[in-house]
Amino acid sequence: MLTPSLLAFALFAFVTSITPGPNNLMLLTSGLRFGFRKSLPHMLGISIGFFAMVVILGTGASVIFERFPRLMQWMHGLSLVYFAWLAWGLLTAPPADAPAETTAQHRPLGFWGAAAFQWVNPKAWLMALGAISAYIPGSNLLALTVFAGIFALINFPSIAVWVLAGTRLQTLLTRPRHHRCFNGAMVLLLVISVVY
Repeated sequence: MLTPSLLAFALFAFVTSITPGPNNLMLLTSGLRFGFRKSLPHMLGISIGFFAMVVILGTGASVIFERFPRLMQWMHGLSLVYFAWLAWGLLTAPPADAPAETTAQHRPLGFWGAAAFQWVNPKAWLMALGAISAYIPGSNLLALTVFAGIFALINFPSIAVWVLAGTRLQTLLTRPRHHRCFNGAMVLLLVISVVY
């Protein structure tokens, strides 16, 4: 039976998963450039990586960051460098219909890269810590795993919407100039989401 707290948690998972953020902006771009099927490892990496993040943080790893605040500062710095690298990659990415030799170095983010990305994604940290502190009871590992699993199950179709939106954009962005404008807009939104 669904309890009010579980329904509230499911709503929290849905809203935080489907709203814009670094993961979803990257998935939108991946859907545009590579299509749905090639973006599947990226989507799975996000959902499973986030599941692991919630379980790890919920079992007490967050205490490490409270004890060693400099570690959090280092991770913050690392995330800024990584976002700058992502932004540069988006700005310099060739159009989806560019010749193969032009796009050879541009591949969709894979499973492990997407899973690791959760640890430098500020929105993922807010989502994970918000879920743990507000909805997940105590430090019970079973409850933590169940709630993290529910979150991942809600997260996957929510982020898939962004990839599907990207695949629909393939028919609209038919000129290189349109791709450059789109990539520039995605970089701007990525920077705004990180700063916010």
